[in-house]
Amino acid sequence: MNRLIQVINKLQDAFTVLGEDALSLPQIAVVGGQSAGKSSVLENIVGKDFLPRGSGIVTRRPLVLKLVNQPNGTKDSAEFLHKQGRKYTEYADIRAEISNATENDPACANKSISDKPINLTIYSADVLDLTLIDLPGLTRVAVGDQPVDINDQIRALLMKYIRQENTIILAVSPANQDLANSDAIQLAKEVDPEGHRTVGVLTKLDLMDKGTNAMAVLNNEVIPLRLGYIPVVNRSQHDIDTNKNMLAE
Repeated sequence: MNRLIQVINKLQDAFTVLGEDALSLPQIAVVGGQSAGKSSVLENIVGKDFLPRGSGIVTRRPLVLKLVNQPNGTKDSAEFLHKQGRKYTEYADIRAEISNATENDPACANKSISDKPINLTIYSADVLDLTLIDLPGLTRVAVGDQPVDINDQIRALLMKYIRQENTIILAVSPANQDLANSDAIQLAKEVDPEGHRTVGVLTKLDLMDKGTNAMAVLNNEVIPLRLGYIPVVNRSQHDIDTNKNMLAE
């Protein structure tokens, strides 16, 4: 299985270099509306704070994240496909390079999006061998100098990844909003109507109004998914600003 994962990782990189659409390879795509908590969910999976933060649309290029388990005692490291030969050992430097690669892409000017992926491989003893795709958050209204059809552009980009039958959809929705209005669930239902390959992730449970709870959703009674729902409480903005450890209780 480890050899197969290595081959899949090499294929992902090769198709990116060639500028071709990726093969339908096993992977996990993270989708959701802006500020739904997608980045925090992805960082929880990795166990490290490495993604850019900010207001508005921050993720403007797909991030193909390949996690490779390393033996205990090995220092964490990372490599970008567009920076071959350079090893990154600090997660702050990884975050800065993701921002640089986004801002230096002409297609991302004026807060627009690009379909050209950023390929990042992280080697750590604390991760499972997985391939995850971080995608721009869904938005409804163009702001500033964004193209008026920014919503259609983002939807088309997300569909390019989640329509693939070998892709597991991680549909991230905030618990303090009605699940029936979830952008992630609505989009997932278009390509996976029976919910066979969609995992619901419920964030911001700590922000729900007093007297309410998410038990009906977590019991799979509202919008049923074969793989069910997972509750997550992410770090608060204060925790992020003060660099609270991801693993701190």
